Amino acid sequence: MGRGVPAGAERHLTLRIRLLAAAAGIVAVSLLLGGALTWVFVRDLEFQGVQDQLDRQVVTATAQVHHEECFTVPAAATNAGAATCRLAYPVDFEDRLSTAVLPTLGGNRLLLLDSRGKVLYDSGGTDMQLTVIPVTPSKRVANVGEARTTIGGQAYLAAAMKIPPARDPLIATYVVVAQPQALVATAAAGELASRLLEAGGAALVVAMLLVLLVSRSLTRPLTQLAGAAEDIAAGNYSRRVGIRGNDEIGMLGAAFNRMAEAVERARKTQRDFLANVSHELKTPLTSLIGFSQAMVDGSLVSEIERSRAATIVHEESERVLRMAQELLDLARVESGSISLHITAVDLRAQLEQEVQTVRLRAGKRRLELTVTAPPDIPPVAADPERLHQILDNLLDNAVKYAPEGTEVQVSTLSNISGVETVIANATGPRKPDPERIFERFYRADPSRSAAAGGVGLGLSISRELAAAMRGHLWADFDASGNLRLHLLLPAASRPAEPSPAAAPALSNKA
Repeated sequence: MGRGVPAGAERHLTLRIRLLAAAAGIVAVSLLLGGALTWVFVRDLEFQGVQDQLDRQVVTATAQVHHEECFTVPAAATNAGAATCRLAYPVDFEDRLSTAVLPTLGGNRLLLLDSRGKVLYDSGGTDMQLTVIPVTPSKRVANVGEARTTIGGQAYLAAAMKIPPARDPLIATYVVVAQPQALVATAAAGELASRLLEAGGAALVVAMLLVLLVSRSLTRPLTQLAGAAEDIAAGNYSRRVGIRGNDEIGMLGAAFNRMAEAVERARKTQRDFLANVSHELKTPLTSLIGFSQAMVDGSLVSEIERSRAATIVHEESERVLRMAQELLDLARVESGSISLHITAVDLRAQLEQEVQTVRLRAGKRRLELTVTAPPDIPPVAADPERLHQILDNLLDNAVKYAPEGTEVQVSTLSNISGVETVIANATGPRKPDPERIFERFYRADPSRSAAAGGVGLGLSISRELAAAMRGHLWADFDASGNLRLHLLLPAASRPAEPSPAAAPALSNKA
């Protein structure tokens, strides 16, 4: 059996065929429109040329008709007039027009009109007798009139010239030479059709060549993008495309590379997250299994040993539960499914409550806790419960990781962006990275963090909660090398409800 066409090549061929078909359609429509406009233009030019020819021909025809009006002309008379010319009989006159004048008109129609434009004579028959043909003066030839009329249901171009009616046997005033418009249009179409076919064929060939070049430059990067997308779908997240340029294809290639980098980062973050969760769960679960097994098999003899084992099992169980709850909170915040009740919150009162909560722990580590909040701090727009969670995480982080005997400073200030709360504390020899401090499970000193009982999710959750409340949480270092955590929240549009915990001014130390 023969080998089939690869799927990529088949898509490439299909796209090229579609482009060629679209180009052929565009060329065909363009040719039709161009041909129609050209036809109208050429037809009008042909009509104008025929009209000019009729204007000249009617002058000659008028002289011939004028000559045939006299039955006999004396040889000595050089300018026959009424005195020297005996008018021919009407029947004889019409016969003489048919035999002497019509053959010189090249198939055109000869008509004689009276002063009101009624047809007195028609070389094509008698069906036009007494029909009125309006004559208008020509703008190009003197003493010549022009007319466009319908004779026998067919449109005609006509030229007219006056003759003396007193001398004409039919008492005619105008000699008219007419030609069917259909003959003019047919001649123009016959001459134009061949030229249009030649031009259309040349334009089609040029268009096909251009489309081939454009399709090649278009389908090649698209095929490369399709192959790269399939590689990423197969798990090759490092795949990139080398498409460059300032056009739409180049912008698409750059956007694809940015997307691939984002997917690769997200995949790495997911792997790191799973590894960190597994590592964080391993330690407490190992303790739970070991001490519970010792309690079951009776290896713990004394009551003190059993009490200590039960305490460790209880603490490690709480640690696992706390980690599970924080992971659940983080997932809810990132997915946007967490519910927030935004209201005006008195930040001074909230800070006082949070500070009172951590005073005891700060005192045990001999930390000096300094809080400064001006009395004119406006209320913030936040969810009270989630704001409590954020401030508790920030203060807990400062109290846990600040070196013993140092100072933790809490301050607030108001600016045009909102209300900013800053919590600053000294750091140990291993300074955290302010760009990574909000990453999940990040630890500047892993052993010290584990000893403090943290799992490395509190700051990540706090940052997501701040963003959900239209705020911002970030970290930096001051000039003294202290770590500063900044919480910026929007000011509330209405006053906060009065709180009994609020003080005239918040500035105290512990």
